Amino acid sequence: MDEVAFLRELLEIYSPSGQEAALARYLAEKMAELGFDVHIDEVGNVVGEAAPSHLRTPTPPHPCSPAPLLLFLGHIDTVPGFIPVRLEGGKLYGRGAVDAKGPLSAFILAAARAAPSLEDMRIVVVGAVEEEASSKGAHHIVDRFRPDYAIVGEPSGWDGITLGYKGSLLLSYSLSRPVKHNAAEGPSAPEEAIGFWNRLVAYADEFNRDKVRRFEKLDLSLQKIKSSDDGFAQRVEMTIGLRMPVGFDMAAFKEGALSLADGAELNFLNEEVPFRAGKNNPLVRAFLRAIRALGGRPRFKLKTGTSDMNVVGPVWGCPIVAYGPGDSSLDHTPSEYLEIEEYLRAIEVLTQVICELQRVNCKWR
Repeated sequence: MDEVAFLRELLEIYSPSGQEAALARYLAEKMAELGFDVHIDEVGNVVGEAAPSHLRTPTPPHPCSPAPLLLFLGHIDTVPGFIPVRLEGGKLYGRGAVDAKGPLSAFILAAARAAPSLEDMRIVVVGAVEEEASSKGAHHIVDRFRPDYAIVGEPSGWDGITLGYKGSLLLSYSLSRPVKHNAAEGPSAPEEAIGFWNRLVAYADEFNRDKVRRFEKLDLSLQKIKSSDDGFAQRVEMTIGLRMPVGFDMAAFKEGALSLADGAELNFLNEEVPFRAGKNNPLVRAFLRAIRALGGRPRFKLKTGTSDMNVVGPVWGCPIVAYGPGDSSLDHTPSEYLEIEEYLRAIEVLTQVICELQRVNCKWR
């Protein structure tokens, strides 16, 4: 299959979170043509298995095969905003080129390449839904598989290996106060809200005082603020985003935030725990060898965002990395593109990783 044409077809099908069905059907058809046993599960994930015939499991794949399982977890959704697809100057432009149809396409093509040489190892590729919203697809499969190795599809650069992501949380703030004259003493509801924000900033500054690396810091962002009044009550609402480092005491933070709220209503939403994987394992060593074999200098990365690694990593407890072609600074931007040369190199890296894992897992043979 033409690697570039395949990715271009995926980019042409617009699939923002919650609208992935058309792409899922198309992807399932193409994966079947490549030799996968494939189905679309209950929540819309595309699940394809590549394995020797004697290891093929009934559909859906059984999570507890005695042979080692390598699971590729990508996602088929994107953020909103279609970008016209074009190939220009060795770059393929389109929504999802980097985040994360490029990595998923590389997963599928590498697994298809390696499938004919599989002996006693299974490969499952999952194209998950709603990673950009609620990670619905990852939450659905987390208890349905127990892989021996896992690779999450996110842009790292073809020579980069991502080992960890910060956690995330949304804090919803709501305050209502009786309307009073402008000349009256005391703060208005919006001023009280800003006071709460400033107290949180002071909390984060104190937490970060002895931290050097951003991955170790608590990051706050004021995402929305809105005030209104109806002549009787003045209301203000805020949405505050948090990015937390590994080891952050979330329970203590929530208790502290409530003590600073001064009567406002707080709700804590969409919590994802921070996660950092180990690097002394066969999966990471396979990546190091493959990248070096292609002339690269491997780079370990820790990301300040989140991914489906935050969902599955703590549960699966297996060697896991995030990997994929692309520059993550282009995520969600109107000029998202993927370098074709990097994309092709990533496919080769992944193919070699699969072959290396087969070699080191001869104890199953």
